[in-house]
Amino acid sequence: MKNKTRWIIALAIMLLVGTLSVLILFNLKPGPTQPFNADRAWQDVLAQMDMGPRTPGSQAHDQVVIYIQTELEKAGWKVEIQETERMGHPIRNVIAKLGSGSPWVIFGAHYDSRFVADQDPVAAHQSMSVPGANDGASGVAVLLEMARVLPKNSDKQVWLVFFDAEDQGRIEGWDWILGSRAFADSLTAKPDAVVVVDMIGDADLNIYREKSSDKAITDSIWQTAADLGYSEQFINEEKYNILDDHLPFLELGIPAVDIIDFDYPYWHTTSDTHENIAQESLVIVGNTLLAWLQVDIGLK
Repeated sequence: MKNKTRWIIALAIMLLVGTLSVLILFNLKPGPTQPFNADRAWQDVLAQMDMGPRTPGSQAHDQVVIYIQTELEKAGWKVEIQETERMGHPIRNVIAKLGSGSPWVIFGAHYDSRFVADQDPVAAHQSMSVPGANDGASGVAVLLEMARVLPKNSDKQVWLVFFDAEDQGRIEGWDWILGSRAFADSLTAKPDAVVVVDMIGDADLNIYREKSSDKAITDSIWQTAADLGYSEQFINEEKYNILDDHLPFLELGIPAVDIIDFDYPYWHTTSDTHENIAQESLVIVGNTLLAWLQVDIGLK
């Protein structure tokens, strides 16, 4: 009996050593501490779509602010509403905070949808509002699901910021990225990194490196994606220089990255609906950001 017990212990040790050797040999990095729930994220998309276009000043715009705040508070985050004004328009940024240590990372996504579908191939549709499934709702959904699964007792500091009025440029009396500019201008200290997610739900997900984004952070996020098997979706090539919510931070000398699939064929059209995005794309981006926080930022 003793010999059998010793044999079982020896076998267990051999298996453990072998497993560790494989991990070291292939330099495998751990995935997220908790799984990103595709169904919950998808329900966040559908909830936003049920409200209708979240254009500034609309009832749906008010509803999505309440929805975001409620979901964040249910997930255990401290939530603030930044109320300010830009170009004569009221701005409401939803800010969720977790932890107080270092490093300090901010994730951002805009929640508004565009007043006019000016890229729609049907001329009669160009005065209609954009539904905003990908351009708005997808980024919000990813951040809300991250809020649910991130550990609440970390010594790192993470903020989730939902920007108002990103998508109204080339419209009289408006400009692009008003909410993120207002938020960036309000900062009294500099975060270590800002990561913006925008239009990340395309069923055919192709995220290229954005040209103006911080190179070091881009390198680490794209490497994390590759380690998770997502190199076909996170393409390690530069393609676009995007005017997006990361720019106000770069202008202040804060390292910032824009994660965006700008090859989405339904951008600023009435066809930007949930039928043209995919749960799996939300999972790919969510898992990548959660793993990046764990491996590169040290959030456990």
